[in-house]
Amino acid sequence: MARARHGSYLFQRPGSANWYVKLRSPGEKRKELSLGTSDHREAEVLAGPMITAHKAALLAARPHLQTVRKLEPGEHPDFDGGKIVANERELIYLNHNGTYLRTEPNVQQMVVPPYPQSSARAVVKFVRSLNREPRPTVAVKNGDDAIFETYLQHANVTGYYEREARATWALFKSLCDKPLKDATRDDGRKLVAHFEAQGLKSASIRKKIGWLVAAVNLAIREGRLRFNPFVSIVPKRDDKVTRLPLDEADMKVVKRNLDKLDEADALLFRLLACTGMRLSEAFEIDGEMKERGVRYVIVGHKTEQSKRRVPLPACVLPYLPRVIKGPLFVRKLADPADTASKHLNRFLNDCGIVDPRKVIHSLRHRAQDRLRAAGCPEDVRWALLGHEEKTVAAGYGEGFPVPLLRKWVDKIGM
Repeated sequence: MARARHGSYLFQRPGSANWYVKLRSPGEKRKELSLGTSDHREAEVLAGPMITAHKAALLAARPHLQTVRKLEPGEHPDFDGGKIVANERELIYLNHNGTYLRTEPNVQQMVVPPYPQSSARAVVKFVRSLNREPRPTVAVKNGDDAIFETYLQHANVTGYYEREARATWALFKSLCDKPLKDATRDDGRKLVAHFEAQGLKSASIRKKIGWLVAAVNLAIREGRLRFNPFVSIVPKRDDKVTRLPLDEADMKVVKRNLDKLDEADALLFRLLACTGMRLSEAFEIDGEMKERGVRYVIVGHKTEQSKRRVPLPACVLPYLPRVIKGPLFVRKLADPADTASKHLNRFLNDCGIVDPRKVIHSLRHRAQDRLRAAGCPEDVRWALLGHEEKTVAAGYGEGFPVPLLRKWVDKIGM
């Protein structure tokens, strides 16, 4: 009696010269069919189509890997009020105010369940397609990306401002799928319309688009582009929110409730209140220096006119380390200043300070008013708070002695 090798689908029954095929497809009982021939080679030919269909059914019954798109192109809500801007290749994550967080590929390989009742032809077609399907790859940067990278390096844009610039650039690419050399002002206005739909004020929109204006201007100076589609595309509107300083009654309430903040947020609040520095500048502190025994820090890396020396006020010293030898505040989050802003503004609301014009930035307005009321000369005020606009005087020398600045910064107080 002829016997089939292990794993073969063909066999001969005792007392019969004919060959049989034995199959057991998923969800079915085992089948044993006579092929009506005693010739083994002929039996293989006859059984071939049935065996192929059987193997295809086995494959179809197994879970398998398939490359799929995570999100369809367009905008999708993310947690905590943020959003995800998806295109064919990338997912661009933005927080609630449009700040860039990260970019991920918009493809993934996932295990999908078995095909229901798949035909052999459909499964074979799928198997063949696996060999032709390209593997997901991270998007390759193009010439426009190189222009933008050149600007970031040339202007030494880092930290929070780099993330904001990258978010604006990524958003523009998702809204306008064409090279910069072909972009028009109307293409630039798509970005303005997007920000306006988010409720951003014109000053905030102008600030964000300013990164693209500067990048393209540099490319024009270097002969890589000829036209800037982002210049003067933000309409002039009287939509600026007037911030109010925290008054003495507000500060009394705050001081009574400071113990409700954790140690880091309480220190941050004291530092902002007693120096008038911007919230983002506090996260730039990564060490200290001394001049004639007076401790000070350097902040304001955003622009040349904002970079300055700030003496550490007497009312803050008891809460500081003996020596600042590294970052004063934790920077592990993608946007630590934004997170801190949420904490402190929520704290103000919990204290009963609910006027929308009074926010954590109001401490900077308060510092300006306190210095003015104390008779602080204007040039000293700007030396402490940072110039809002470039001035000729701001570029000369090292500035005022730190002990003199310390005398005036202590006038702000809590």
